[in-house]
Amino acid sequence: MEIIDIIASELNINKKQVQATIKLIDEGNTIPFIARYRKEVTGGLSDEILRELGERLNYLRNLEDRKEEVRKAIENQGKLTDEIINALEQASILSEVEDIYRPFKQKKKTRSTIAKAKGLEPFANIIYEQNDKRDIEEIAKEFVTDINEIRDDFPKENIVNNIEEAISGALDIIAEIISDSPKYRKYIKKVCYREARLETKATNSDEKSSYEMYYDFAENVNSLPSHRILAINRGEKEEFIKVKILKPEDKIIYYIEKDIIKGKNQFEQYLKQAILDSWKRLIEPSVEREIRSDLTQKAEEKAIKVFGNNAKQLLLSAPIKNLTVIGFDPAYRTGCKIAVIDDTGKLLDTTTIYPTEPQNDVEGAKKILINLINKYNVNMFAIGNGTASRESEMFVADVIKEVKDKYKKDVHYAIVSEAGASVYSASKLATEEYPDINVSLRGAISIARRLQDPLAELVKIDPKAIGVGQYQHDVDQKRLSESLTGVVEDAVNKVGVDVNTATPSLLSYVSGINKTIANNIVKYRDENGKLKERKQLLKVPKLGKVAYEQCAGFIRIMDGINPLETTAVHPESYDIAEKLLNKIECSKDDLLNKNSLNDIKEKLSNINIDEMSVELNVGKMTLKDIIDELSKPGRDPREEMPKPILRSDVLKFEDLKEGMILTGTVRNVIDFGAFVDIGVKHDGLVHISEMSENYIKNPSDIVKVGEVVRVKVIKLDSERKKVALSMKL
Repeated sequence: MEIIDIIASELNINKKQVQATIKLIDEGNTIPFIARYRKEVTGGLSDEILRELGERLNYLRNLEDRKEEVRKAIENQGKLTDEIINALEQASILSEVEDIYRPFKQKKKTRSTIAKAKGLEPFANIIYEQNDKRDIEEIAKEFVTDINEIRDDFPKENIVNNIEEAISGALDIIAEIISDSPKYRKYIKKVCYREARLETKATNSDEKSSYEMYYDFAENVNSLPSHRILAINRGEKEEFIKVKILKPEDKIIYYIEKDIIKGKNQFEQYLKQAILDSWKRLIEPSVEREIRSDLTQKAEEKAIKVFGNNAKQLLLSAPIKNLTVIGFDPAYRTGCKIAVIDDTGKLLDTTTIYPTEPQNDVEGAKKILINLINKYNVNMFAIGNGTASRESEMFVADVIKEVKDKYKKDVHYAIVSEAGASVYSASKLATEEYPDINVSLRGAISIARRLQDPLAELVKIDPKAIGVGQYQHDVDQKRLSESLTGVVEDAVNKVGVDVNTATPSLLSYVSGINKTIANNIVKYRDENGKLKERKQLLKVPKLGKVAYEQCAGFIRIMDGINPLETTAVHPESYDIAEKLLNKIECSKDDLLNKNSLNDIKEKLSNINIDEMSVELNVGKMTLKDIIDELSKPGRDPREEMPKPILRSDVLKFEDLKEGMILTGTVRNVIDFGAFVDIGVKHDGLVHISEMSENYIKNPSDIVKVGEVVRVKVIKLDSERKKVALSMKL
């Protein structure tokens, strides 16, 4: 099958869509640009499908390249046949291509190569073909070295001393022939994936660990969920368990024997011996490694996908706008770090307080916080969820209560994930942003800003460090980084970036802009003042016409010359947007008038898309996107996402009762369920079986990170402080 046919079939999309998308990718267009501004060409494929298409395209092209390399290598040996050419054409995965190439690979020294050097290959062929009627020992005598006839320079290692050595060497050659057969390998893998079981045993059954469920465990290879595979791999790596694949050996041996042995003959027992040796010594260890590697690869792909979905939801969390926030980074001995951030993200003040052990200066800390609240008119606390978070939350709740009672002022708090805050604090970027601020205080700044604008803050750290994954440290780190970079790009470009306030970190994820160009934009902005229109970007060093086309629609200029530049309308569509506004008797300047917006929105909603697309000579999807943008100029798509739960009082574990109904925020979605923050120290777990009355294959089909859900407490483990929750109310 052609690459286009394969991708179309796998993704269940039209071949023309695949063909058009590949052309756009090959022309250098980015996925966000294609997804947003080339919908007519791709038929409206989403960024997720486009990324999957791009990955498969890359894999299949590499597969074709490898097939060609293998074909040439075999041809150069003069061994290429129509059968091999056909097998290569049919191969759909890289491992199948490698199996075809296996017999032709230059081998290191093996028992088979040693036997071949002794001249035993013709003897092996006689045994394998089973046509010679002579006694095997009589045949073997012909291959025993006659010491009297060899020259002095004959290599001693090539001497065949006796009949037994000749037969043994011939069987070694046959064992390798069987092992190298693509036909047998294909069958063995197929039957193993269908029937094999993975078994784990404890290395020390008396030793306590988090892997105890795997101390005596077995499950079919084809039903192992990805999280279990990764947990088993980790347990094996940490030497708590030993792992083995139990294969249907009898069935495999029978299949090979039936295929090779031609009825009862004098070679039968020798061939059975060679087949068993081939299986035990050569095939089984190799196939076990392949199965384990394949299981791990698939589990990693699933884990990376789950992590990517979670990260995207977290990045697109609703911002908390127009509030002054105190970032509260909890700690014990070193004190809780405090940073006051105004509604624009500007740092107003920092300090350190000691309300927790060992100092326990609750009154002194309370006095400092109340002064900061009154001085800066603080509305919110963002409390990090790390060490001492529980005690800090109780302390902040007391402060909020006193402020309400004494000053009649409403202040709330939210728990914020501080994953990666320490990574950011010590980074070069943080040093450049806050050269005069102590490293420990930068974490509090990051926590506050994460609540105000999660996307702008989280792009400053390695996506792997944002804490919404499952076994993210166990998977292929290069593949994880590539996937997460794509996720961040999609999120940033979905929201759009204000070019006059964005950091280089944020700008570098915009379609068509790399780190060098991002730094050049900020430098240009610093030297020339705020940009007034998008086309000024063309004056930025290294940002040429191609990069401009890719990035322009994702850049926002909020107080510029052209009101269209507060929207995602691309410069290539300005003319259409203005003609459309003229049709409804409005102008682009009306977009700046709040009183006109409802009128514009209503008129646009009454437009007949089919007729107007013909009249303006523009695609229906592009026209619809333009109408959406003109209906809500300057909108932030994250505003439609669930807002964080704002609290003013604390919930203790001891307050929980089975049957209690609570509202919580989904913090992480994994293969087997979701962790939900219900306001106690540790997140509760909603197991996949408790998510719905109906069967669910993937928890992510039901909930997303950041989503607010109602849950029921169904089980409490007081000793381990674990909470089991249900969404089946």
